[in-house]
Amino acid sequence: MADCATGERAVARRTAPAPAFGVVGARIAPDAAVPTLAFRLQIGSRAEDDIRSIVLAVQIRIATARRPYGAAERERLSELFGDRAQSPVPQDRLWTHASVVVPPFVRETTVEIPIACTYDMEIATTKYFHALDDGEVPLDFLFSGSVFYADPDGRLQTCRISWDRQARFSLPVSTWKVMIERYYPECAWLRLDRATLDRLHAWKTRRALPTWQATMDALLAAADRGPQP
Repeated sequence: MADCATGERAVARRTAPAPAFGVVGARIAPDAAVPTLAFRLQIGSRAEDDIRSIVLAVQIRIATARRPYGAAERERLSELFGDRAQSPVPQDRLWTHASVVVPPFVRETTVEIPIACTYDMEIATTKYFHALDDGEVPLDFLFSGSVFYADPDGRLQTCRISWDRQARFSLPVSTWKVMIERYYPECAWLRLDRATLDRLHAWKTRRALPTWQATMDALLAAADRGPQP
């Protein structure tokens, strides 16, 4: 199987495609059942390449060290980064994996990579996005997979995408915040085990509190008052 990028033999260099990838935009996917970001991926290849399909795997990483953080952001990120006075910002953090099948094209094409997002505050990436006030989130896209193409004689061939195929993109924090607000207006999600939820429900029922918001407000108010003499 030929390597799409190196092509050590002369024949492989003439026939095996070496597609290039670039992420050129992101949008909130309309009408998605869950919050979804669609990243616009531009793929280019040589004019003579007859690409029939690409089965593309994508790993997306957050390059946390490539952006500055304000004092309030670092405080909110202390659970992820550690003590801000002691721990450096880690280099990157895995966000997610995705896959997409690219249809036939010549020279250049554009496809979208849909990424379903969650507002579960137990997830590290959600905590990270939530902690940011503004600016951009630096992302690294790492590509792998297989290219199916026709050689000069019309025979179907395949080659692997080289391990060094990568792209960078800066996602505006505002895009993520607008998406989350659209799906969860003025809300956040917390996950509890069933035993804790049962206790909380019993406490809510005994006090005839109408909503979970009222229940949490009452609990916090009681905690602020402290032990009663």
